[in-house]
Amino acid sequence: MAYPPAPWKLQGYACQTLQLVDASLAQSLVPSELNVISVWPGKTIGGVYLATYGPGSVLEYHELIVVAGLVRHSGGVGGWISHIYVDNPDSVAGGREIWGLPKELAEFSWQQGQHSRLSVRQGERQLCTLSYEQPAWGWRQGFSVPSFSMLKRDLLLFRGEVSARIGLISAKLDVPQESPFATLGFGQPWLAVNCDALNMVASAPQVVDKCKGFQRPTTAGKIG
Repeated sequence: MAYPPAPWKLQGYACQTLQLVDASLAQSLVPSELNVISVWPGKTIGGVYLATYGPGSVLEYHELIVVAGLVRHSGGVGGWISHIYVDNPDSVAGGREIWGLPKELAEFSWQQGQHSRLSVRQGERQLCTLSYEQPAWGWRQGFSVPSFSMLKRDLLLFRGEVSARIGLISAKLDVPQESPFATLGFGQPWLAVNCDALNMVASAPQVVDKCKGFQRPTTAGKIG
C-alpha cells in the first residue's frame, strides 16, 4: 500500500452529528487510561463524522468516523474513535499504521442536494444512514479537533486543524441493529452541522501513555 506520511492535508465536505451517549457504554470501548467525561449525569458526548475528500487532498476518499465519547488524559481532552470506515485501501493502511485507527473498508453513497442522504454499507450490512437538509446560511470557522487512539500498546493523541464554512442542519441519523456501533445507542442528534469548503490537516500522533491490556472490541477487516 502507498500512503503519504503525516500530516495529511484533506479538502472536501463533511457533516458532524453530536449525541448524548451513556458514559458506561463509552467507557467499555476505551482504555482504562482514559476517563470518560460526563457532560450530564451519566452521559457523555459522541457522534458521527461523515466526509468526502476530493481534489487537493493527499488521498481522495469518503470517511465515516464514530466517536464513542469525550475523554480526558492528564489534562488533555479529546474524542475516542471507536469505529472508522473509508473507501480507499491506502487510507486504511495509513490510518492503521500512522494513527493506530481501526479503519475498515466500506461503500458510500452520497446524494447531495437540498434534501441530502448519505448511506454507508459493508457488503450486505448497513452501517448507518444520514438524511439532512442543506443550511440556509453559514459562517467561516477555524477550530482544532483533538482525538485519542492506540497503536500497539501506545496511547496516542493527535489533532485535526480544520477550517470550513459551518452551517447548522436538520438531520436524522439511522443506525440499524446490525451495525457494529449500534451498541452506543445513538439517538437523534441534538446538534448537527455541515462543513462546506473544508480544509483539514491531520497531524502526526504523539505518544502520551502505555495501554495495559486493552483490546478493541472489533477486529479491523482486510485492507483490500
